[in-house]
Amino acid sequence: MQLSGAQIVVQSLKAEGVEYVFGYPGGAVLEIYDAIFQLNKFKHILTRHEQAAVHAADAYARTSGKVGVALVTSGPGATNALTGIATAYSDSIPLVVISGQVAKPSIGTDAFQEVDTVGISRPCVKHNFLVTDVNELANTLKKAFQIAASGRPGPVVVDIPKDVTQAMAKFSYPQEDIFIRSYQPVVQGHTGQIKKAVQMFASAKRPIVYFGGGIVLGNASQALIDFVRLTGAPCTGTLMGLGAYPSGDKQYLGMLGMHGTYEANVAMQNADVVLAVGARFDDRVVSVPSKFLEKPKKIIHVDVDPSSIAKRVRVDVPIVGDVKNVLSEMIALCEKQDSVPNRESLDKWWKTIDAWRSRDCLWFDNSSEDVIKPQFVVQKLAEVTNNSAIITSDVGQHQMFTAQYYPFERPRQWLNSGGLGTMGVGLPYAMGAKLAAPEQDVFCITGEGSIQMNIQELSTCFQYHIPVTVVTLNNGYLGMVRQWQELYYGNRESETYFDSLPDFVKLAEAYGHVGMRVTKPSEVEGALREALKHNREGRLVFIDFITDKKQNVFPMVGNGKGLDEMVLPAHMRETKADSDVNDVNDRDYDTRSVP
Repeated sequence: MQLSGAQIVVQSLKAEGVEYVFGYPGGAVLEIYDAIFQLNKFKHILTRHEQAAVHAADAYARTSGKVGVALVTSGPGATNALTGIATAYSDSIPLVVISGQVAKPSIGTDAFQEVDTVGISRPCVKHNFLVTDVNELANTLKKAFQIAASGRPGPVVVDIPKDVTQAMAKFSYPQEDIFIRSYQPVVQGHTGQIKKAVQMFASAKRPIVYFGGGIVLGNASQALIDFVRLTGAPCTGTLMGLGAYPSGDKQYLGMLGMHGTYEANVAMQNADVVLAVGARFDDRVVSVPSKFLEKPKKIIHVDVDPSSIAKRVRVDVPIVGDVKNVLSEMIALCEKQDSVPNRESLDKWWKTIDAWRSRDCLWFDNSSEDVIKPQFVVQKLAEVTNNSAIITSDVGQHQMFTAQYYPFERPRQWLNSGGLGTMGVGLPYAMGAKLAAPEQDVFCITGEGSIQMNIQELSTCFQYHIPVTVVTLNNGYLGMVRQWQELYYGNRESETYFDSLPDFVKLAEAYGHVGMRVTKPSEVEGALREALKHNREGRLVFIDFITDKKQNVFPMVGNGKGLDEMVLPAHMRETKADSDVNDVNDRDYDTRSVP
């Protein structure tokens, strides 16, 4: 059967089971858009910006576990998409981004809307292709989906010149995976290393399981839960790992790292054996590797990507493999050999941890009847949604407050930009999540700075009837930057204050949605419940919560500090830790020092 290159693209996407394509048309992809119209094989979502198209495809992938797909034109279409591609790359999200390119004879001539898409995307993709032969198009798309979803997932760019979309060829889409000699990810862990890891963890007196987003991406949540409960060890998760282990479980210490809980950070610092699974010891978790390793500890590191192992910290037992497979083997060995940490030692470890936990590092003063605390909004949202909503966020204080105060109970419930820290993802993430899981309540928690970076997507939500709730924690500042300026830059608020914000209620209404403004704590719960009601009637709701202007996120580990050198909230600075842990807050903390 002879098809045009454009028709081959559409038929190939259909063969991959693609449900939604997020994109924006332009000259180099007109043939593909015409084929989409004529063949009608899937739903296309017309976003208002290419960056938002890739973010929405990213969120669809995070929520569904499938490969997300975006389609953009050449030149500025491709460059606008780069931020979304880099965001997905940082968080290992499987995407296929199809970009148009000028016709082959024009490549390299500085033609209208020409950029070297393969060249400029190379540092932030798992792989990319320039298709110059229409006969290779179907196989290339098959490879793109295969590479994006396997091993450590990531975005793949397929750049297609316009004349390739116009050329004719026989169409036959591969039914089986294509053998790629240079790409054979290891999925089974080394048996000897797994045995060594089980023995090492069983010998621990102060064990801890440290997990990350790899558990979510590897669908290994149940295996993680089973291992933690079998061993009786405490566990802690990264920002990207939230939801992989139920937040309400007593063995979970909360998130660790820069804004992690006190008990998670000091337990990680003082553990004698650390089992790291699907996490990479990034700089937001371990700011200074040498300080982390000051207290002797053995480290077991499990990851599907060998380049992530021992990248920042020395590892005693490296295991390359799919995290679900490796955890399942470890569980089987533990049960067979009865190899778990000594109960007496574990009880002592838990007693110490419970003392740290009793300091209640996330307590905050919520006595004011006039000022809304951002933490309170998140807590109320958790209460109203019974901890079950899909939550997306932008980047900043609101992101950290959400991570700290919303108890995520399942994987793929929490969507945020962890690795790149991209402002503007929240609303397109909510769009992609709602399309992937229409039966779920979806809330975007954002700030008045972040939301304006892709606020035009309110138009997309109206066109495609995407009923989500935007929760804006509006303090009039770029809050996280202001917090750093307060603590480390002599309180010099350089370009962080907004004095010309729009009326978000009127703006939401102008886009055809429901707008609300909330100024008192007593109004918070009612507004959230009303928003849920409107959502279930098919309406998007934008709630502008006017919050405390100078609220800070604590605990906080500054740059160059160890995990046990946190800046703590005021109520903790006034008490002595019930342990021998070196607590920097027992000394005078000089907020004028530069990290």
